Amino acid sequence: MTIRIYNSLSRQKEILEPEEPGKIRMYVCGPTVYDSCHIGHARSVVVFDIIYRYLKACGYDVFYVRNFTDVDDKIIARANEAGVTSAEISEKYINEFNEDMACLNMVKPTMEPKATEHIDQIVNIISILIDKGYAYAADGDVYFSVEKYKDYGKLSGRRLEDMVAGSRVEVDPRKKNPYDFVLWKASKPGEPQWDSPWGSGRPGWHIECSAMSAEYLGQTFDIHGGGMDLIFPHHENEIAQSEAAFGKTFVKYWVHNGFININQEKMSKSLGNFLTIREIVQTWHPEALRLFLLSNHYRSPLDYTGQAMHEATSGIDRIYDLMARVEQYLETSIAKIARETTRETNGEWDFGETETGQLFREAMDDDFNTARAIGIVFETVRKINRMIDADSNTHEHVNRKSVMAETADILRIGRVLGIARLTPDVYCTQKLEKVTAQRKIDPAWVEEQIILRKQARQNKAFATADQIRDELLALGILLEDRPDGTIWKLKS
Repeated sequence: MTIRIYNSLSRQKEILEPEEPGKIRMYVCGPTVYDSCHIGHARSVVVFDIIYRYLKACGYDVFYVRNFTDVDDKIIARANEAGVTSAEISEKYINEFNEDMACLNMVKPTMEPKATEHIDQIVNIISILIDKGYAYAADGDVYFSVEKYKDYGKLSGRRLEDMVAGSRVEVDPRKKNPYDFVLWKASKPGEPQWDSPWGSGRPGWHIECSAMSAEYLGQTFDIHGGGMDLIFPHHENEIAQSEAAFGKTFVKYWVHNGFININQEKMSKSLGNFLTIREIVQTWHPEALRLFLLSNHYRSPLDYTGQAMHEATSGIDRIYDLMARVEQYLETSIAKIARETTRETNGEWDFGETETGQLFREAMDDDFNTARAIGIVFETVRKINRMIDADSNTHEHVNRKSVMAETADILRIGRVLGIARLTPDVYCTQKLEKVTAQRKIDPAWVEEQIILRKQARQNKAFATADQIRDELLALGILLEDRPDGTIWKLKS
């Protein structure tokens, strides 16, 4: 099947045809590590995690680079406030970032380079740009001359002459054009610094990505990604400096994810609606957050609300409820089903020959449409439940093979979407621990109430049994009587 990908540069969907057949080289702009990661970071990382997983599932050999910006004005300011070095601040938040990514079940990229480890490569590119006349030094700083690069603005659609005419950019008298951007910054007291032909200093923000992508992926590569906020000026400047230095097309396909709002407002610390990943997963299960982040197409905006997270939690619950039901119906564990039915052929994942697998491939081949893919998952959940219901009515279990095949498809799809990776009992345990802690409910006390209710029913004290059930329900605790005993759940 053919994968079509929306290219921000051409502003249309294009057939994915990598530079080297069978191989994909992808670079995604990572975090500037001066603070905890927020939900906006989470969306971008999840989007490209899914793209990485799906391309690998389709049999591509993917080399995925996501960088850390570990030298920056904000990092330096935070270090000065704390009375520590910039390196200590960046390492602290790199470690926190890695913890957040593990919590959200992200696959590690092939490489995670740091800007400070590539100073030599950065200096080399700046030297090439100066030699070619695209950059100039001024009092220890080095600037890129945007007027020298004739295609400046091709990604964002901005014309340089229009930007200059309406410019509100603070004019630096050392710049030849207000939109010239810094490649190298002269050092100031108390800042980290490195030697260069232009004096001690540190790299500008944009040049680091050109240096690291060229180092690991080559001067031309397949996919460059990030949030839409990076289109201008960051990615525009990357194109200009890379193509000016190397004389080649920098990137074939530019991919950008949409923004996240909080209750229909732009997320901002000043509005008090700034949500970090670790704050969110204290309340909601990480898989519910993943499902929410994938619920819209990656290029569309996404609005974070309590209702949206309740719906995502309900969706994850439905998947794991089905898995528990399948275990009982097939008299085997989901873990065993996953081992026996998840296959690979020459690196390509086998999505099976069912309609579910084919529909999933079609959705993902159409610019990684996770919203449609999730819809396919829930239609399959309904289909499996209907098959089990039919067998429950006849007591013949004629649908075992079909239930197995459709369940296997959900598990395969889950591998790509990063959900349904737990066993039902582990998921229930994690959710119960989280919610009971929030509601200050003691699980041991709930179990005691279930025993008391059982004893009341055995003694035919049905009014007492109903009262216990109703009191638990008032606390958001649902009881489910099964042949092998009573279990309890929490309402989302």
